[in-house]
This record gives sequence, structure tokens and C-alpha cells, in this order.
Amino acid sequence: MFLRKTTSDTGLHIQDIDAKDKYNFVKEIGKGSYGAVWLVQPLRSKQINKQFVLKRLDLKQQNNALQTELEGAEREAELLSSLKHPNIVSYVESFRSTDGYLNIVMSYCEGGDLHTKLKEQKTKEQILNENQIVEWLIQICMALQYMHDKNVLHRDLKTQNIFLTKNDIVKVGDLGIARILDNSNDMATTIIGTP
Repeated sequence: MFLRKTTSDTGLHIQDIDAKDKYNFVKEIGKGSYGAVWLVQPLRSKQINKQFVLKRLDLKQQNNALQTELEGAEREAELLSSLKHPNIVSYVESFRSTDGYLNIVMSYCEGGDLHTKLKEQKTKEQILNENQIVEWLIQICMALQYMHDKNVLHRDLKTQNIFLTKNDIVKVGDLGIARILDNSNDMATTIIGTP
């Protein structure tokens, strides 16, 4: 099948294809005001048995809050595509599809997020191994150091945005409100993120 691709002002591909023609939607794993996050498998690829996360933002709604959300999602896609680090969620692709959605495809972290993992440990009344905590802290710091070396501020680092692989490797994600500083001497002056 031939796909006609064009590039939008933001650099995202606009494809004459529905996301459901590219991916098998396995299950919804999250939902927000303007879209959803799905666990998907590619339909045609060398990675047909691999699972990914597809973040979909509904572009058919038109309001200021959606515009802010859209800008954040496009910024996240652009940032993720430029960041290559073993402790940052991997970018696969992003595109606007004919069904009216912005789609961002990322690696899937089978271990879920750190927030859920900590709640499960508390419910089971189990304490985490100190070595595991130190290992996670080091991995988070390495991801942040890499971002800071590239003049990127995450601005919403919290346990819900730290994901784990099936082998408990940390992957920092959700860069929707991240900011790229002009240079290493630049300072962010806005207060933003989760209180």
C-alpha cells in the first residue's frame, strides 16, 4: 500500500492512513480529556510480535485547552525523537492520521509506572530492597543528566512519569511539558507541572 506523506509545520508526518491500518489495538491503558493511550502491535513490520504504546490525541475538538494539549504532545514527540538514552522512553514514530488524531508511538514498558509499583508494595506490606531503590535512583539521575546536557528540563518528574520494563529498568517518560533551554546558562522562570 502506498502512503502519501507530507510534513506539517511541526515536522510531524501527515499520512493518508488510519492508525488502525498500521496497528492492532490490543487494549486501552489510559484515557484523558482529549484522547487515549493504547497498547498496540504493528500490523506490517519486522516487529510484528512487539508491543508499543500509542498515544492518540483527538484533533477534531477545537478549544484552547486542546490546543495546549496538542502543543504539548507535538513537543513531546519532537523531544522524544531527539533523545536516545537507555533510561528514557524510546520514540518510534508520530503522525497525524486521516481519522483526525495525532498519534505518538513509543516503546512499551511492561512493568508499568513507578507510582503503581510503590502502591502495590505498600498494599502487600512489603518494603523495597534498598539496592533496587538505589539502582532506580541512579537510572533516573542518568536520564535527567542526559536531558540536562541537551538543555532539556522535564518539569513534571513524578512517579507516574517513571516507567519500568519487565526487568525493572527505569524509563523516564511523559515529556509533554518539558522545555528546551536556549543554552546551559538559560533559566526557566515559569512554575509548571504537578504540585
